[in-house]
Amino acid sequence: MSAFHNDDSLLRQGTEAALAERRRLGLEGLVGGLEAVVIGVEPAQFEEAAAELLARTSCAPEAAFEAGGERCCLLNTPGDVRVLVQTRSVHGPFRAYNLGPKSMHRPNTRLETFVFGCADLDRYVAAQAKRGTRFLTPAPVETDTYRFIQTAPSQYTGNSTGVIQWKGAPGRFRHGGCRDLDLRLSKPDKPHLARIFELDHAATRVHAQDRDPAILEFMGLTGYHFDFAVYVEPLNSITNVARLSERDFAMVFTSGIEPYSADGSSGPTEQYIHNYGRRVHHVAFRCEEIEEVFEALKADGMEFLVGLVGSPAEGLRQTFGRPSPHTLLVNEYIQRFEGFDGFFTKNNVTLLTKATENQ
Repeated sequence: MSAFHNDDSLLRQGTEAALAERRRLGLEGLVGGLEAVVIGVEPAQFEEAAAELLARTSCAPEAAFEAGGERCCLLNTPGDVRVLVQTRSVHGPFRAYNLGPKSMHRPNTRLETFVFGCADLDRYVAAQAKRGTRFLTPAPVETDTYRFIQTAPSQYTGNSTGVIQWKGAPGRFRHGGCRDLDLRLSKPDKPHLARIFELDHAATRVHAQDRDPAILEFMGLTGYHFDFAVYVEPLNSITNVARLSERDFAMVFTSGIEPYSADGSSGPTEQYIHNYGRRVHHVAFRCEEIEEVFEALKADGMEFLVGLVGSPAEGLRQTFGRPSPHTLLVNEYIQRFEGFDGFFTKNNVTLLTKATENQ
């Protein structure tokens, strides 16, 4: 393997510098919590992807519309974080990141953008210009309901960070320039879906050598801070958690400890990136009565990469579904039990990391 080897000492130094820069540029406290995630899909998978999210998660239908050559299905989740499933009439800027050996059959498919709220978008853009941040548009996109700008895809993650300033009530992604679509999508009336709640976290797979740059880049664009890392040495994997607060959606970055060297010897995290490219691997939904949710989803035809891991005694239970054929995303379901004061456990991280070998 390469001589490169991750440890937290340099990352901790980098995070202190990132926080100092945020304060110096007036960015500290300017960007708030998650407002939406944008999932790009192939045109032929558009309705199936939205229907699958309605049937497998807490997502509920809100609107469907077309604007600027993009079709969008707007879904809502508890906590008012929107999921936008969209497809374009032309290739978007993410295509180059989607062409791994196991993902090239879906060249326009990935979770593309995380959108965060901002009270003063002009101030944010001016501060980011001093940092050399590249955006997809020369100025914020202006509609009658919001102002919005997003970064070019990150060279480390393939993800874009979007920042939105609402005009009036938040969450109004449908604006005056939209034309309604008649998709007739509905939420299945199944009891177990009422036990699935808000988005808990999302996890992006990044190369070992890109772990620190990816986390520091994200800190520079948002109000998040690096919290902790879980090392799983036998699987050559690190799970790194960035938080806004203990109550908010968390951003997870999973990387190798050492870089990819060869199939079968680099561990499941680096192997996943080799197969699928840098991308969001899974989105996690908080559950209650997770055993009932798990059994009901299986009875409904959903397949899983692993059974339930953890236990009430350990304070945490989780599982991974198999990747969606429509979005390539894995759904995670997670329950933290009363009295559990952590975010993850090393045992669960190890078992879930190993489960990605089944992809």
